[in-house]
Amino acid sequence: MSQVPENLRYTKTHEWMKAEGDTVMIGITDFAQKQLTDIVYIDLPKAGTSKKEGEVLLTVESVKSAEDVFTPVSGEVAEVNNSLSDNPELINRDSYSNWLVKIRTTENVQSKGLSADEYRKFIGES
Repeated sequence: MSQVPENLRYTKTHEWMKAEGDTVMIGITDFAQKQLTDIVYIDLPKAGTSKKEGEVLLTVESVKSAEDVFTPVSGEVAEVNNSLSDNPELINRDSYSNWLVKIRTTENVQSKGLSADEYRKFIGES
């Protein structure tokens, strides 16, 4: 069974998001990292880049495949987790502690995506 923390919102493309004031922390779910297997590279965006909801935010590469990560909210990339540049495998150890980017937004994250229960049902683990 995948970890699905209750305090986060989720997308059907397997991103998680957590509001922190006017920024939203974004990462990939435990379910997603298990599907990818060993992550070997993350193509992080540059801080200051504007993104619209649904656009490709970055690409995660594993020994198995390369998958796009999509932007769950519109806004500007405020911060990237640069520690993942040298250690992308940290995502496999804990995909919730190792966020990918923070996006500054005016959108209400609580109205976006799926709750933990809805996400569990979506991935067939409820």
